Amino acid sequence: MSLSKLIQWSKAEFNLLPWRKNRSLYRTLVSEIMLQQTTVSTVVNHYERFLTQFPDIESLAKASDEEMLIAWKGLGYYRRARNLKKIAETIAGEFQGEFPKDLETLQSIPGIGPYTANAIVGIGMDKRALAIDANLERVIARLYGINTPKGLKLQKEIKDKFLNKEIFNEKVSFRNLNEALMDLGRTFCQARKASCEICFMKNECRAFKSGKPLSLPTDLTVKTKAQEHELSLLRLFVVKDGKILVYKKEDHEWLHGQYEVPTLILATTDDKLVQYQRLTKSFNTENLLKIKTSITKYKITNFLHQIDEKKLKQFGFKPKLVWKSIDSSASNFSTATLKGIKGLKL
Repeated sequence: MSLSKLIQWSKAEFNLLPWRKNRSLYRTLVSEIMLQQTTVSTVVNHYERFLTQFPDIESLAKASDEEMLIAWKGLGYYRRARNLKKIAETIAGEFQGEFPKDLETLQSIPGIGPYTANAIVGIGMDKRALAIDANLERVIARLYGINTPKGLKLQKEIKDKFLNKEIFNEKVSFRNLNEALMDLGRTFCQARKASCEICFMKNECRAFKSGKPLSLPTDLTVKTKAQEHELSLLRLFVVKDGKILVYKKEDHEWLHGQYEVPTLILATTDDKLVQYQRLTKSFNTENLLKIKTSITKYKITNFLHQIDEKKLKQFGFKPKLVWKSIDSSASNFSTATLKGIKGLKL
């Protein structure tokens, strides 16, 4: 298979992506963690700002959790941020700031799985490795007409064929190959849309030649749509001298590490929800300002209620509360808290 056109196209169209300039293993690590479960356009808007604050592995390792989470704000899926910090701490501490050069040692670092390790080696080091995720899995299965059902079995088959040089056996830059395949999957060869007619790989693509490009990779799983839930929350705003009473979200909670105003569940269609304490008495929300937010499978209606500290005690809110400056601490407030401050004009 001729890969020159694919790589030339990728370099011409996407070489200006910030993580493809001024390369280093650290910059590759940061970009790969950010790009997991997040669109390229979103990461572009945060990547350089994050690196300005944490320009190397040592600065990230020394950062506080709060500093890290503030810098990550807007990228979502905060578990990735915590994993990235653990990786930085391990490399700075146990490996004296130097990235291990082999896959096995990389994968021994907490937070680095097979995909990230292969990305560091294949993209960061430009060595023979494929960063196989659902994107590359799909593209390669279509290019080579591999009928194995998608998932770990298909990924292992692709890896074995790659290492045995049954696929991609031309002499190429493995960095360029990985990135070109990623670009192809993001543009012409998407999961639910294959733009084969304008794809320059079509004449070498077995899925296109079959006339049914979307049939690969095969999927034996039966997908069920995740049930969406309605959630009504009472948000209690206590403000004094430019400060607001908030509590810090814990490890097991949504938005871990961020600050949120006292929040109680008014009603929900999910009886198993334990993210917030339930309000045990009836409460009239008719005259309260309300705002809409969402998280995971929950559509949230937030009712905003400004009260004084004495009245707050009547609600029996349990988590420990602290006073935080609205101006200086706001960057680590939850989205609902920030929207409430704006909506109530506090």
